[in-house]
Amino acid sequence: MIDLQARPGAAQPLSRVTAHARFELAQLLRNGEQLLLTLVIPTVLLVLFAKVDVVDLGPGSRIAYLTPGIIALAIMSTAFTAQAIATGFERRYGVLKRLGTTPLGRSGLVAGKTLAVLAIELGQGVLLATVAVALGWRPSGAAWGAALGVAVLGTAAFSGLALLLAGTLRAEATLAAANLVYLLLLLAGGIVVPVSKFPDALHGMLDRLPSTALADGLRAALTHGTAAWPDIWTLAAWAAVAITGTVLTFRWD
Repeated sequence: MIDLQARPGAAQPLSRVTAHARFELAQLLRNGEQLLLTLVIPTVLLVLFAKVDVVDLGPGSRIAYLTPGIIALAIMSTAFTAQAIATGFERRYGVLKRLGTTPLGRSGLVAGKTLAVLAIELGQGVLLATVAVALGWRPSGAAWGAALGVAVLGTAAFSGLALLLAGTLRAEATLAAANLVYLLLLLAGGIVVPVSKFPDALHGMLDRLPSTALADGLRAALTHGTAAWPDIWTLAAWAAVAITGTVLTFRWD
């Protein structure tokens, strides 16, 4: 929890956290590679797969199937890949250790990072929804509350996994692992290619991936107006395991 006892001469805890969140957000927005990962790639993939029949998505509207999956990809891009890489290099260069000893504190550091991630995700959601509507997406009867809950759980799960990687591996290994996982989950994690297109023997494993649970949970809420409880419980389990692992193993230097 964030220490509510402000040190003499220091800003109030909420002010410290929001100031650090603004700093983290500015760093993300100034980084061209991060913008490519979090904003450009999901948008391009949404337009490409909506317009070009690269993958057989089965019956029904292509844009209705794709939009929740691409939103899931955007959440994964920000909460997992971008955060893992940034945190890994901050740890390597001693930034985390130094910030952890300031009045911000370690809990304030995590809170600031979380707020920045949520702000980026909000922008991603607005951008992708706008593009999807322009492409013909009509989410009538969507369960927005269920979609928000799934998105929050997905963010928690992928943020936990990002910090688990960044807090245990060297920065270069984190960079390689985060990009590899991103690519694998994009191709085989239920984001764009339906799990049903893979061999039956793989369905059980693929259905339990956090990316599949996030994408399918968003599809159920935004396309069918329902809460997919199996996917919600899967995300909750991933979040609990990842966050617990991070708490137990994270090294600040």
